[in-house]
Amino acid sequence: MAFETLMNAFSELMQIHHMIYLLGGVFLGILVGILPGLGGIVGFSIMLPFLYGMDQTSALAMLIGMVAVIPTSDTFTSVLMGIPGSSASQATVLDGYPMSKKGEAARALGAAFSASLIGGLLGALILSIFIIFARDLILKLGSAELFILGIFGLSMVGVLSGKSLYKGFIAAAIGLLLGSVGSAPATGEFRMTMDSYYLYDGIKLVILGLGVYAVPEIISLLVENKKISKAEKLGGSFVQGIKDVWISKWIVARCAPIGAMIGAIPGLGGSVVDWIAYGHVVQTSKDKSKFGKGDVRGVIAPESANNAKEGGGLVPTLLFGIPGSGSMAVFLGGLVILGIEPGPGMVNENLEVSYIIIWSLAIANVVGTGTCMLLSNKISKITTIPYGYVAPFMLMIIFFAALQATRSLEDLMLLIAIGALGTLFKYFDWPRPALLIGFVLAGTIETYYYQAVQFYSWEMMERPGVIILIVFMVASVLISVYFKNRDSKKEKELNIQNKEETTNYPYSFFTGELLFIWLLMAFGLFALIDSWGHQFLGGIFPIVISSLLLFFGVILSIQITSKKRQNDILSVAITENGQLSSTWIDIWKNFLILPIFLLGTWILGFVPSLAILFMIIIRTKMKSSWLKIFIITGVAIGFLLFISHIMTLHLPTGLIYDAIIGA
Repeated sequence: MAFETLMNAFSELMQIHHMIYLLGGVFLGILVGILPGLGGIVGFSIMLPFLYGMDQTSALAMLIGMVAVIPTSDTFTSVLMGIPGSSASQATVLDGYPMSKKGEAARALGAAFSASLIGGLLGALILSIFIIFARDLILKLGSAELFILGIFGLSMVGVLSGKSLYKGFIAAAIGLLLGSVGSAPATGEFRMTMDSYYLYDGIKLVILGLGVYAVPEIISLLVENKKISKAEKLGGSFVQGIKDVWISKWIVARCAPIGAMIGAIPGLGGSVVDWIAYGHVVQTSKDKSKFGKGDVRGVIAPESANNAKEGGGLVPTLLFGIPGSGSMAVFLGGLVILGIEPGPGMVNENLEVSYIIIWSLAIANVVGTGTCMLLSNKISKITTIPYGYVAPFMLMIIFFAALQATRSLEDLMLLIAIGALGTLFKYFDWPRPALLIGFVLAGTIETYYYQAVQFYSWEMMERPGVIILIVFMVASVLISVYFKNRDSKKEKELNIQNKEETTNYPYSFFTGELLFIWLLMAFGLFALIDSWGHQFLGGIFPIVISSLLLFFGVILSIQITSKKRQNDILSVAITENGQLSSTWIDIWKNFLILPIFLLGTWILGFVPSLAILFMIIIRTKMKSSWLKIFIITGVAIGFLLFISHIMTLHLPTGLIYDAIIGA
C-alpha cells in the first residue's frame, strides 16, 4: 500500500502540467524575492486569489515552487544592495553586502545559492523523515519548552552585540518593547499605543526590518553618492563561492539541521533562524575578525539554515495545521482553499499529497538555484550603477513594501520614524541584529511565558525538556563570554606590542552617543509608566524589560562619561568645539528627504510625491538632463501603477485630490 502511494505520488509529480506550474511558482518566487522587504507573506497573498478554480496538484505545485525559491532569490538584494529581501534574510546582509562593496558579489552569491540548495534539499529530506516520526516529538513540546526556546533565541544577543554587551542588552530591550506595542496577549489591554488606532495591532515586522536595515543603508549610499561596488569589475567568481561552501561543508552540515529544527517550532523560526545560525558560526569560529566585514562564512551559515527552515516549517503546518511562520500561515490558507485539510490525516489518507509536497520542494530548490545562478551575472551589474540612479528605485520599493502592512499613510510615518532609529543605531555602531531579535521574539516569549506559568506554575523548571534547553543556553552564553574576553585580551596585548598611540580628544559631557542613550532610556521610562497602570499580567512583561533597559542605560552612561578618550570619533556627533560633524550634517540632510516626501504624500498624494522625489535625487546626485530624468521617472511610476493595479492596492491620494473629489 505504501509503495503504491509512493508510485502514485511520483507519477503525479512527473506530469508535464505539474512541472509547468511548479516552474511558474519558482519564477514568481524569484520575482518576489528580488523585491526587498516583501517575502513569502506578500507573495502568497498575491497568489491566493488565483488558486480558485485550479486543480489541486497544479495549484499546490505553484505554492511549493514559491515556498522553495523565495529564501534563495531574496539573497540578491541582501548581497547586492544591503537591503534584506525578506525578514528571514537579515543576517546575510552583515557579510554579504560588505563582500559586494569589495567587488566580491559573484563569490557571495555563488556561496549563498550553493548553501541554499544544500539547505533546501536537507530541509526536504528532514521533512520526509519528520512526516512519519515527528508527531510525538512536537506534541511533547509544551509552552514551557517553547518559552525557553524563545529565551535561547534571545541569548544570541550576546554573540551579536559586538564589543559591548550592555549595548546588546539595551538594543534587545528596545526590540522587546517595540514588539510589545499593541494588545497584551494575556489581558487584551492596549500598551504604548498613545490612543492611536494604527498601533492597536502592533508594529509590523516588514516596517521594522526595512526601517532598521534598508533606510540607513540607502541614506549612507546617498551620502557617499558612489557605486555600490567600489570595483568596476565584479571580483571573485561563482566557482569560488561554490568552493567556499565545500570548504565550509561542516558549517552547512550543522546550520541546515538547526534551520529545519527551528523552522519546525511554530511561530519561532520564520525570522530568527538566520540569526541563530549566524550567531552559531560566529561563536564556534576561531577567527572572528572578519565577520561583519565580508566573511563568506557569514553568508553560508544563514543561507543554509534559511532554506532548510522551509522544510521544517512545513512539519507543524502539515501535521497539526499550526503555521510555523507568517508565510506558512498564508500557505495554510492556500491548502484550505484547495480542499486539503492539514493535520494528522496528512500521514494517512493524504500521504500521497504529502509526498508530492516533499518532492516538489526538492525539485523547486534545484530549479530555483540554477535559475538564480543564470540570472546572477545580469543582476550583479546593478552594483556598478551609480547610486544616484538606484536610490530612488530602492526608496520606491521600500515605500511600496511598507504600505503592504495596512495600506495607510501611517505605514510611511512609522517607517521613517524607525528609519531614524536605525540610522542612529548604524552610525553609533549599535547592534541592529539584537534589536530585531528582541522584536521578533517579544510576542513569542511573552505568550509562552503566560501559558507556561498558567499550566505548570514554577514546576515548569523541573521539566526534562526545559532543563536540557537551559543547559544548552547557559553553555552558549558562557562560551560567548569566554571568546569575547579572550578576543579583548588579545586586542589589548596586540596594542601594547605595537605600542599604539591613543588619541585623546577634548572631552565633552554631551557626546552624541550619550544623548542617544538618554533618548532610548526615555522610551524605556515611557514604557514603564504606561505599563504601570495595566493589570499585572498585562503590564509585568514591559515593566521588567523597561526596568532592565533603564538599569543597563545608567551603567552604560556612567561607562561613557568616565572615559578619558574616545576610541571612535565617528561615534561622537558633537565635536570638541561644540559643532556638529560634517558627516552627521550630510547624513541628516539626506535623511530629510524622507519626511519631506511624507509631507508631500499627505498633501499631493503618493504617486506625485514619488515622481518629485525621483527628479530631485537624480538631478542633485547625478546632474542628469531633464529628458533622461523624465524618462526614468516615467518608467518607474508606470511600473508602480501596473503593480498596484495587479495587486488592487489603493495608494494614498493626498489632501488636494480628496478635496477635488469631495467637491
